[in-house]
Amino acid sequence: MERRKFIQQAGLAGILATGIAPAVRAESPAIRWRLASSFPKTLDTIYGAAETFAAKVKEMSGGKFEISVHPGGELMPPFGVVDGVQQGTVECAHTAPYYFFGKDETFAMDCAIPFGLNSRQMNAWFYDGNGLSLFREFYKNYNIVNFPMGNTGAQMGGWYRKEVKSLEDIKGLKMRIGGFGGKVLERIGGVPQNIPGGEIYQALEKGTIDATEWVGPYDDQKLGFHKVTKNYVYPAWWEGGPQLVLYVNSKAFEGLSAENKAIIQAASTYAHVEMQARYDSRNPKAIKELIAEGVTLQQMPKDIMDAAFKAAEELYAELSEKNANWKKIYTDFAAFRRDANQWFRVTEFGFDSYMQSQKL
Repeated sequence: MERRKFIQQAGLAGILATGIAPAVRAESPAIRWRLASSFPKTLDTIYGAAETFAAKVKEMSGGKFEISVHPGGELMPPFGVVDGVQQGTVECAHTAPYYFFGKDETFAMDCAIPFGLNSRQMNAWFYDGNGLSLFREFYKNYNIVNFPMGNTGAQMGGWYRKEVKSLEDIKGLKMRIGGFGGKVLERIGGVPQNIPGGEIYQALEKGTIDATEWVGPYDDQKLGFHKVTKNYVYPAWWEGGPQLVLYVNSKAFEGLSAENKAIIQAASTYAHVEMQARYDSRNPKAIKELIAEGVTLQQMPKDIMDAAFKAAEELYAELSEKNANWKKIYTDFAAFRRDANQWFRVTEFGFDSYMQSQKL
């Protein structure tokens, strides 16, 4: 008699009596990870992406895979998360890769470089171009597996204690500027300061810095910069589409089942989309409220933009000469940017320019 038919006819008692037992699926052991964020908990958009990710992992795993999320400074310094993941102190982290350009300038391209890609172009390069595969190879040097996990969209150019009228006003300006943009700011006369989000307000209020940037109206309003100065400049030439990233320790990731690896990918992608949706939804209301409180908007002077663009291109050429990692990825990045911009000039720019002129 076939084994399956026998089992069906014999019933449980008969099976046990014969000593023949059907295979029983073993329960997978519960998984508990820790995620170190580089951001303060008060920023529900950028910090919140990690909370969304953790919630989705728990949901999709039926509660068997839980990740606790810890704000910057709780487990390690905000700028210490790469070391934490690399060394296995924590299993994963959520951060802005350009914070770590001091380790290798190439980190910055996984987030934003001056006059780089906008958020849609960044998605296209990572998900359908070579971006993800190139960075997966790069991060092997750091025992890290990377996943895109959030984007703010184009950012504001910051808050200035004094009005910025020309390139001359950048000379000697002490500005908190995130990551790689500071290298270009320095070349046009500014003095970049690398300060975590939770410490910026005090530095601006005390006059330790002359200017700061963070993200845009929704976050900036929460951080209270408008209480110190009303000069709000746009756009951030250094952050056209900055991408946030989930770093996972490679050993921890490889120890997961195929199912849990897929859950990590799906959950991070969900959080990636949600973050920008939140910014695009919440920034309009916040900018209205800031203007109502006396904030004045000013477009970044063209001579500053032009000088920064020239300095950025010179910097990228120099890095391509001395940093093999940078050259390999930037070559592909720049080619993708060129083709993407040729296309965006045809439709996106034409449509957006007309729609914005209507001032609906």
